[in-house]
Amino acid sequence: MTHQDPSRDVVVVGARCAGTAVARLLAARGHDVLLLDRADLPGDTVSTHGIARGGVVQLARWGLLDRVLATGAPAIRDVTFVTADGELHRRVKDRAGVDLLVAPRRSVLDAILLDAALAAGADLRTGTTVTGLLRDRSGRVTGVRTRDGHGRSTDVAARHVVAADGLRSRTVQRLGAATLQGFEADASLFYFYVADVDWRGIEFHVSPDAFAGAFPTNDGQACVWLCRPTPAFTAVRSAGDRRSSALLAALDDAAPVLASRVRRGRIVSPVRGCVSPPSYVRQAWGPGWSLVGDAGYHRDPITGHGITDAFRDAELLAEALHDVLEGADEPTSLGQYAAARDAALAETFDLTRALARFPHPARFVELQMQLARALDREATALASRPVPAGLVAAPAA
Repeated sequence: MTHQDPSRDVVVVGARCAGTAVARLLAARGHDVLLLDRADLPGDTVSTHGIARGGVVQLARWGLLDRVLATGAPAIRDVTFVTADGELHRRVKDRAGVDLLVAPRRSVLDAILLDAALAAGADLRTGTTVTGLLRDRSGRVTGVRTRDGHGRSTDVAARHVVAADGLRSRTVQRLGAATLQGFEADASLFYFYVADVDWRGIEFHVSPDAFAGAFPTNDGQACVWLCRPTPAFTAVRSAGDRRSSALLAALDDAAPVLASRVRRGRIVSPVRGCVSPPSYVRQAWGPGWSLVGDAGYHRDPITGHGITDAFRDAELLAEALHDVLEGADEPTSLGQYAAARDAALAETFDLTRALARFPHPARFVELQMQLARALDREATALASRPVPAGLVAAPAA
């Protein structure tokens, strides 16, 4: 038997960075929003979790940056590039109203975003899987069918469905959203967490066919990661319960300065990562539905920009959906969202494609500097936007 729930304005499938941000921004403007996630949240997820300047700007504009810092996620104000030619230190300058970067654990960040969405009035159901879409006779999406942990099936009607369920989105498959562009890099990334090391700030280590680094995070730890062409990770992938030792050996080869620092500390987590993740831009919307976050756009993690992308696009989509729910023409409003999203991602998508080919280290650093300039421009544009209407800062931790 399938139960029928009351109709909602918006159902958001996926309650991580993008989904919770959309839900909060819409709920804050008085819309009836239901968040769904098949996981029991909050919890950790695969992520190197460094937040670029634009993402920090968004946290500040949304009233959440102080709460993130209050968790012990360090304010990062130094960035170091290490190559065979030496070290290049850069201070994080005061631009777009922020003078720091931050890399909170995802369990910490996602909990803050979720609490803010709930405080704004959004509803949440975890442990709930979307098993299908509801459509009218024209094919327009009109809601979702769900199944909870007890096997109970429920239909939830909605004026709009947002797919924010990540890289392997099942909702996207059901929607049939087209892929507009993409590339295959055949690169992979693995990481672990390291304690008892005095990290000055973010570190990037560049060598032929390798990019490694460290992001200081909560609890005095750092996320230490290595990105290489996938074939170079054969030993790590086949190491079984010795994967941490295998990744450390790979760091010895690719980033010996970083590896030596890791050896002076303690590895305090299993190895996690992703193998040859796809890079794509998907169709952003259709009748009754839209995509945001990794469901709509994903690029190789070598540029570490996914959280910032999610925050930026969540605000663009929430603005468009508010207009639609208030009576604006759906194709016009969502078409503007798609155009703004595609324009915002274009330069960094191209830079990601170039970096994922692992050019000579000197060229790699040049491209990273070009990326930094692009991200600063993005942050300035975000900082110039008005604070979203109806937004109330999340309560202090």
